[in-house]
Amino acid sequence: MMISPKLIGSSTARILAVDLSRHVGEEVVIEGWLHRKRVLKSVVFLILRDRSGLSQVVVGEPRAMAEAGALTEETVLRISGTVTENPQAPGGFEVTSPVVTSLSGRVAPPPFDLYRPTVPATLPTILDHAPVALRHPRLRAQHAISAASVAGFRACLDSLGFTEVHTPKVVASATESGANVFAIDWFGSDAYLAQSPQFFKQAMVGVFERVYETGPVFRAEPHDTARHLAQYTSLDVELGFITDHREVMAVLREVLAAMTASVRKRATEACTLLEVDLPEVPERIPEIHFADAQALLAQHTSEDPRGEPDLAPAHERFLSEWALREHGSDFLFVTGYPMVKRPFYTHPEPGREAHSNSFDLLFRGLELVTGGQRLHRYDDYLAALAERGESPETYMGYLAAFRHGMPPHGGFALGLERWTARLTGADNIRRTTLFPRDLHRLTP
Repeated sequence: MMISPKLIGSSTARILAVDLSRHVGEEVVIEGWLHRKRVLKSVVFLILRDRSGLSQVVVGEPRAMAEAGALTEETVLRISGTVTENPQAPGGFEVTSPVVTSLSGRVAPPPFDLYRPTVPATLPTILDHAPVALRHPRLRAQHAISAASVAGFRACLDSLGFTEVHTPKVVASATESGANVFAIDWFGSDAYLAQSPQFFKQAMVGVFERVYETGPVFRAEPHDTARHLAQYTSLDVELGFITDHREVMAVLREVLAAMTASVRKRATEACTLLEVDLPEVPERIPEIHFADAQALLAQHTSEDPRGEPDLAPAHERFLSEWALREHGSDFLFVTGYPMVKRPFYTHPEPGREAHSNSFDLLFRGLELVTGGQRLHRYDDYLAALAERGESPETYMGYLAAFRHGMPPHGGFALGLERWTARLTGADNIRRTTLFPRDLHRLTP
C-alpha cells in the first residue's frame, strides 16, 4: 500500500459503500473520509465513510499495515481494491488488497470523536463546530430527514398542479404589518428582510392559481427558546378557487402524507439510526373549533383560557394528547381562531365574525402549521385595514392584484425545522437547523 497524491486519469469509476454488494470479486474504487481505524496484531481495518454509508477496508500486508496505522481519522482517501463478502463487515462486504491514496489530510482533530455511536458533545459545541460536527452520522441524519421531507412536499404539490415560485427576501415594508422585522440599508433606502412570502404568493394566485415556495423567512422576535429561530425555512402554499379554509386543510393533509412517505422511502437509514417514530396521517385529520378547545381546556385543566385570543404552549400539549387519546391522531386542526389574533387579510368566519376561517395544525404537542382563507375582494381589504386603523397607502403594491380581480383563495406555511424536530424528537430546533441564526448566533 502507498500513501501518494491522487492519481489522475484513472479509468475506474468511483462507487459508493451502498453499492459494494453489486461488485463482489471485482476491483473497485471507493472514496471518502477515514471514519475509524482498528489496528490489530495481524491486520488493520479502515472504515471509510461516504454519503451512502460505511465501507470496511482490510489491510494485511506488513508495510501497508504500518502506513495505514499512521493515518488519522477524517483523512480523505481514495482506495482501490477487491470487493469480498464478509458478514461481519458493515453492509456484509469489504474491500481487500487495497491501494490507498491520500487526497487530503487533516491539520486539526474534530471537536469530538465522529466515529462514536452517540454524540459526546453539548449543543453549543456542535453548533460552534458545525462544518465538522455535522459529519457525525446521527447529526447528519437529521438533515437527511429534512431533505426527504422537502422532496415529498415538492412532489405532492407538483402532482396537484402547483407551480413552484421564488419570491424576494428583501422588501420595502413589513410583510404582514408587524414590527418584528430586520431593517437593512438598500442602497440608501430603507428595506427589510421578508417575514414571509405571503403577499407575493397571494399575488401569484392571480397568475398560476396554485403556487408553493420553499425559502428562508426572518423574524426579529427576541425569543430565546428551544422552538424559535430568527431565520427558518418556510414551506409555503397558496391556492385559488376554493370554497373555504377546509379545502386548504385538505391539501395540507395530502402534503403531510407525502412528506411522511418520502421520509420513510428516502431517509430509511436515518430514521432507523435515530429511531424515528413516523406518524400515520389519518385520511381525515380531526379538528376542533377554537371556542370548543377553550371550553375543553376550562373543563379539564386548572386554567380557564376563555377570552384569550391564542393557545398557550401548555394548551397545545393538552389538546394534542386529547387528539391522540380520543382520535388516535398525532395531528389536530384547531380552527376558527379569533380575528384579533390573525393578520388583516384573514377571511372572517361567516355568521361568527369574531372568529376566522383559519387554522393551526398541532403535531405532537406543538403548533406546526398556520393557514386559512384570505380576503379576495379589494373593498374588503380597504375595510379590514380601516378597522385596524391602518392606511391602505402602505400596502398599495400588495393591493394592486386585488384591484384586478382575484379568486377566493387560501394557503398555509409549515416550518421545516420544527417539523423535523417533532419527527425526530429533538429537544431543540437548533439540532435540525443548518447553521442556526438566533439572538446569540451569527456564526459559523
